[in-house]
Amino acid sequence: MTPQSDEDEVWRQIVASFNDTAGHDSADQPWPDSENLPAEPPRRVIKQSDEEDLLSEDDPAGDLLDRPGGGSGAEGSAGEDSGDEDSPGEDGDDGEGHYVPPPPPPLPRTDATTKIAWTALFGGPAYLLLSAALNWNLQGWMLFTAVAAFVGGFVALVVRMGDGPPNDSGWDDGAVI
Repeated sequence: MTPQSDEDEVWRQIVASFNDTAGHDSADQPWPDSENLPAEPPRRVIKQSDEEDLLSEDDPAGDLLDRPGGGSGAEGSAGEDSGDEDSPGEDGDDGEGHYVPPPPPPLPRTDATTKIAWTALFGGPAYLLLSAALNWNLQGWMLFTAVAAFVGGFVALVVRMGDGPPNDSGWDDGAVI
């Protein structure tokens, strides 16, 4: 047999077994049986109010459902406060399984030079676009001022970026053993 015919035979076997279900032994799995997914996920009908527990068609006891606050039964009902910061709020959102990031730190304060540079960077092109959209007749010095404001704002921001090493790093930035 040639290598090409071997590859063709392997390809035919792959295509023929495409729709076959995998019959794995539980001994072949590198994970415990409790982590296997059910063949068909249970259908749930959930009713929630301040007085009612969560109910399910397939699970009348409610054991499969996640209760707000992490409990089950009456101790995890939506009307009670579990004292947990991540517990559901008054708006009815259960918040289960959702990461709520901490509030971001405030933006750093900028000095007047940076504010002027950002205004020039966006103000020059904005003025040119506005004048073109409204068919204003611009004189040469107006065009020059708008372009110079854009270029000047860009240069000022690039110069103030400070990509260099910190001032307190000393004379040697190399590795320390």
